[in-house]
Parts: sequence; structure tokens; C-alpha cells
Amino acid sequence: MQKENHAAGNKFIGYVAMATKLPVWKREAETAWLKETPSQALQHALKDLEKAFKGFFEKRTGFPRFKKKGSGDSFRYPEPKQIQLDPSNNRILLPKLGWLRYRNSRKALGQVRNVTVSQSGGKWFVSIQTQREIKQPLPSTTTAIGIDVGIARFATLSNGRYIAPLNSFKTHQQRLACYQRRMSRKQKFSNNWKKAKTKVQKIHTAIANARKDFLHKISTTISQNHALVCIENLQVKNMSRSSKGNREQHGKNVVQKSGLNRSILDQGWGEFRRQLDYKVQWNGGLLLAVPPQHTSQTCPACGHVSKDNRQTQAKFLCVDCDYENHADVVGAINVLERGYRLLARGESVQSGRSVKQEPTEVTQAAFA
Repeated sequence: MQKENHAAGNKFIGYVAMATKLPVWKREAETAWLKETPSQALQHALKDLEKAFKGFFEKRTGFPRFKKKGSGDSFRYPEPKQIQLDPSNNRILLPKLGWLRYRNSRKALGQVRNVTVSQSGGKWFVSIQTQREIKQPLPSTTTAIGIDVGIARFATLSNGRYIAPLNSFKTHQQRLACYQRRMSRKQKFSNNWKKAKTKVQKIHTAIANARKDFLHKISTTISQNHALVCIENLQVKNMSRSSKGNREQHGKNVVQKSGLNRSILDQGWGEFRRQLDYKVQWNGGLLLAVPPQHTSQTCPACGHVSKDNRQTQAKFLCVDCDYENHADVVGAINVLERGYRLLARGESVQSGRSVKQEPTEVTQAAFA
């Protein structure tokens, strides 16, 4: 309907007009399975669809594409009155599903606002979003730190310390490729193919869990020990863009760029920044994202900017004042210095969110 409407040059069909179609679709034989689904979950899916189409018609995003079955499966219960939580018995009541037992990961503090059920790696999860009032925390420390992220070193701090990368995907890459080859030789959708797919999913889940655990530990330590954290405002999507080109204009160094893209995505810089964003706020601190241009080519002693300053990937030697240090440490020092400049100009909005925004409690539990 939306495609035909767009082809005719009309505006997109809004949520209200689309929601009136739900009762009709439930009565039709082809879509009778919609009766088995909670009505509010269907309505919320239409709201998500409206948001996607609105972005497309306003030329902010691409045309919405259908999601594959088994990839990002999730649905939401937005009405708290229909949800009952029994944490003492590790169970939750959801419409159309009844009472479900789960393996609790943490206590749900505050009032339940909504519940999202999702599937990942063959397991089902329930995320319970709650709301409660908390006092604005005060930082327990007064130190500031600049962070330069990379591949050889995951994170280099302005005080000279650095954190080695985990490279979770690289560690499991050969094993993953082996199971993917086995899966490709099976008849698609056969029982053996499903078994092989399950093994591939388990490896992907292990890679993601290891990376997430690594990032959580680092971001927690940094947010607890520093009141001001400055990090580069990297556009990871642009940095990891493919260089294949097209039929008319072929790309250069495609294999090398592909390996670099894989290494960049293996680090999880975007997730690292997201975790730092809310954890620093929880501890009463401030996160600033600064422009990343020439941070590793600028001398922190005299301010001279030149690509000749960075002689190798690791060595920095200023051609003007002979200042010498590790290039990543120089980058972290410059990131911190640019953060101080932002504070001096009164620019205290980071990652697109205000510092004074209250964090929201989210509890996750896995179904047993």
C-alpha cells in the first residue's frame, strides 16, 4: 500500500489510517494469524513503520525494507496495565502469552513502563523498561581524561596508559568460516541446515557477548574514575564504508580496505561511546565528543600541524619543536585539549543529548 501510494506521488499513509485496517485484516483468511498477536504489539509495529516512512518521505533515510525472519525478531507491549511482574518467583504475565518464567539478571527498580520481547542467537529475551526518580549524582572524582581509539591499541588515554584490543571477531574468524562453509553445503531449510545455522548463531553470539563484556568493563572503569571524558566524534559508518566502487569506476585496494573495515567494526567504537555516554552521566560526570581532524598530527607542545609529524603509525616527532611521543598518546592529549576548549565556549551537549537528561533504568532477563 505504501509503495503504490508513493508511486502515485501521494503522501505516506499515517498510523491512524493504517491502524483502521487492522480489524479488516484480522477477518481476512490470508491474514487471520494476526488474531493470535496482541493488538497493541501490532499497533506499535505500525507506529515504527510510520516513523520509518516519515523519514523516507522527508528524504532523511532510505526506503524502509522488509526484515528477514529470524533477524532482529522483536515486539513490544507498550501498555503497563497489561503487564504483571512477579520478581519473587521470576515470572512475568504478558497478554496472549500468559505467565512466563525467566532467568533474572537484575532487579527491576521503579514502575514498569513497557516490555520488549526479542530473539537473539536462538534465545528469547525480555527487556523491562522502568521509570523512577533519582537524585542528580555528584562526581566522586575531579580528574579529566582524553581517549584516542584505534585498532593496534583499542583506547589510548591522555595520561599515557592504553588498553589492548580484544579482537573478538578475529579470534573466532576461522572457526566461524568453517561452520559457515558447512552450512552452505546443506540443503536450505532442511534439518541439517537448521542445525548448522544454530552453530553459526552460537559463534556470532559468543563474539558479540565477549565484545560487549569487554566494552562494559572498560567504560565502567573510565566513568567511575574521571569526571570529564573527552572522545573523538568519529563517523564509524563512513570510516567502514566499502571501496568496491561500481561498474564504471572500480575501487582501489578493495581487499586491504575490506580488512580494515572488518578490524574497525570488530572494535565496537560506537557501542563504546554509547556506554560511556550514559555511564558518565550516571556518575555525575560529563562526556564530550570533539572533532577528530588532525588529532594525531598536531603537536601538543607548540601546536604545529603537519602530516610529517607522524612519521610512522606509532611514532610522533614534531618537525618544528622536536617534541616526541607515541602518536596515539599525542592524539589523546589533543582530544582532551579540544574538550577543554568546548567547555570554555560553553558547548556542553554531547552525543546529541543534554547533560541534564535523566537516565532510564532498563532491566534485561532471559527466558528459561
